Amino acid sequence: MLELEEARPVRRTGARSLAGAVRVEIAERNVVRARGFEHELTRGGTPTVIYAPEGTRHGNFVEASYRRIMARPEWSKRLTKAHTAKRQAGRTGAEEEVRGWRELDAATSSDALLMNVFCYPRVPGKRLTALLGVERDREGGVEAEFGVRAGAKLERGLVDRTEIDMRLGGLLVEAKLTEGDFGRAPMRMVERYVAFAEVFEREALEVGARGVVGYQLVRGVLAAEAAGAGFCVMCDGRRRDLVEEWYGVMRAVRSCEVRSRLRLVTWQEIAGAVPEGLRGFLGEKYGIVAG
Repeated sequence: MLELEEARPVRRTGARSLAGAVRVEIAERNVVRARGFEHELTRGGTPTVIYAPEGTRHGNFVEASYRRIMARPEWSKRLTKAHTAKRQAGRTGAEEEVRGWRELDAATSSDALLMNVFCYPRVPGKRLTALLGVERDREGGVEAEFGVRAGAKLERGLVDRTEIDMRLGGLLVEAKLTEGDFGRAPMRMVERYVAFAEVFEREALEVGARGVVGYQLVRGVLAAEAAGAGFCVMCDGRRRDLVEEWYGVMRAVRSCEVRSRLRLVTWQEIAGAVPEGLRGFLGEKYGIVAG
């Protein structure tokens, strides 16, 4: 796990280029890989592969994880989440028919990456739970829940039911891969949270032209504090821009105790703590190599 002290205030002028470079690499890897799977391609300079389910297999998932996902309704329902883009091209190598795209069909989906890892047999094992600081139960395991609604109190008795990508024991997880950033919002949106002034040093948060930098992270920290949980960002080690954005938010947390429950873990670190079969898949499909 990277340490907070490594971070330095850095202007994120290269954020788009970093996100674009990772997106292009993953897209190109999957254009080659998808030849062996049913899929479609988006239009554009660098097409994104949209895989299609094929009975007992799915090109966007390592087979061992996909079998476990399909065997568990609480996991498989995550696969029905609609993609925001509309269908743009015909299905390759199959009869022509309109099929609604799903978010986890996309080769660049961070949710699909998360499920590929945490639905794999014997994951999370001892090395990975140690890396994440997660306690195992009496049977030596810990259960992953995806698309969890975690709340933080707002003014006037309201509750923000923001969706968290995964809950693993006492840890809430936000997963990122090729997304541009963690969002922006006006300060008035942030100050609606009852615990905001107690948890954050307002002046320490970075505010740009579009509002508070890392708004999604601020919400995640407040949701974790409300639940008495930890909060972890998982992102690609090649995305130094996302790393810097997360550390910027962490530095604005007042309490050392709360800050001690905040983590950053890269997919590369995770690749070094998973079984060999999954590690090979991560390298082939995403260019994620243990480091």
